Amino acid sequence: MATLLERAAHIRLVIFDVDGVLTDGSLFLGDDGQEYKAFNSRDGLGMTLLQSTGVRLAVITGRTSQVVQRRMASLGIAEVYQGYQDKLPAYAELKQKLALTDAAIAYVGDDVVDLPIMRLVGLAIAVSDAHPRVQEQAHLRTKAAGGRGAAREVCELILSAQGNLERVMGRFG
Repeated sequence: MATLLERAAHIRLVIFDVDGVLTDGSLFLGDDGQEYKAFNSRDGLGMTLLQSTGVRLAVITGRTSQVVQRRMASLGIAEVYQGYQDKLPAYAELKQKLALTDAAIAYVGDDVVDLPIMRLVGLAIAVSDAHPRVQEQAHLRTKAAGGRGAAREVCELILSAQGNLERVMGRFG
């Protein structure tokens, strides 16, 4: 059985859920119906650093929100799948589009809707405050909670496993 670092060394694509992973799961709705979400800037930097090494990033989320589209665009993430209550079709489309095997894909989730994909990928990751069923099925449980540094932790793990962490961090002194 592959170790965690061996699994991480083979990752070419990381897929993130949004609510509960890139955010803390809170949904702020204005009287006008506008939806607001809080994203962690350190998570964003980690995602940018990981992309700089050639690892692709994507999101698959059950909700649809312009703020998600804007945030992903600001991070240079083009593969954004919104409104997928059943996430498997989006996963299959993404896998085929990028010509990747399951073993080359990591998925970061927090709730039971994420389990069907997590059972397929080479590296399944649950944020620390994920549903217990998700934690049980993950190869890794982050120390950080969703929206509180979990994505950064995942990015740095993969950077480290692929021998790129010191190089990308070295740019900052």
